[in-house]
Amino acid sequence: MSKLVSFIIPCYRSAETLGGVIAEIDAAMETMEEYGHEIILVNDCSPDNTFEVIRDICAGRKDITGVNLARNFGQHAALMAGFHYVHGEYVICLDDDGQTPANQAGRLLQALENGSDAVYARYEHKQHSAFRNFGSKVNDWMARVMLGKPKDLYLSSYFAVKRFIVDEMLRYTNPYPYVIGLVLRATRNITNVDVDHREREIGSSGYTIGKLLALWFNGFTAFSIKPLRAATFLGAFSAVAGFLYGTYTIIKKLVNPNVVIGFSSLMSAIVFFGGIVMLMLGIIGEYIGRIYISLNNSPQYVIRECINERE
Repeated sequence: MSKLVSFIIPCYRSAETLGGVIAEIDAAMETMEEYGHEIILVNDCSPDNTFEVIRDICAGRKDITGVNLARNFGQHAALMAGFHYVHGEYVICLDDDGQTPANQAGRLLQALENGSDAVYARYEHKQHSAFRNFGSKVNDWMARVMLGKPKDLYLSSYFAVKRFIVDEMLRYTNPYPYVIGLVLRATRNITNVDVDHREREIGSSGYTIGKLLALWFNGFTAFSIKPLRAATFLGAFSAVAGFLYGTYTIIKKLVNPNVVIGFSSLMSAIVFFGGIVMLMLGIIGEYIGRIYISLNNSPQYVIRECINERE
């Protein structure tokens, strides 16, 4: 009996590219007789006619499930929505723009067969814009520092995991999901495989600077208390520095009573320490706000419609 592979594709402004991605998945899986496959398409409230395209695709395919979110919740929330509809032993997540080569999914599956719990595609030459490449580097640094990601592990949006990893991720029901953090929380048996990366032929990336900043902030507050620890150490350092500077000022005045205490240095110290206090209060407030939202049972996503839902 063949093993079932579930493909999850978060969709946003992909009406013109989605058909090609699905055709490539079908062609690739036809060459691997030991696997069957299903596809879950999650429309993240795209402003174009993406869901109409998904509806047309689902009309002729019972092995494709279409999920329409009520508003834009972001890529990671769309993945979490898709995880609820998978039936396969292996789950592969990829982009909707055709830049991630679906015809090389066999490389990811082979790594899972060889014993890995999760496998991420690694690109030798990424065809993203300089802005997206910078965002990827920041995301990698954040995952390494905040989440304990191994330094030599490359992270990307094209990855595959075994079913038990998906089941473990679904135990996370709080708002602000961060899939990378959930995978790292579940296992350290993660590998990379080299795949190609294509240039985008149609459209542009849906990630803006605002969305990237929100993603980074979500990443280092959702699964780590290191920002709070950094605030503690920075506060302690500032307090010691302020005490030493005050002691130095007093001694200098006692040694030379004619020394004029500078107004500029005083204002600089007030502005510096005041800024640090406000920054730390902001970080603490972010954690408290997330606790409040979690207690209110805010959803990760809201589904407006589902097509071809399988039992």
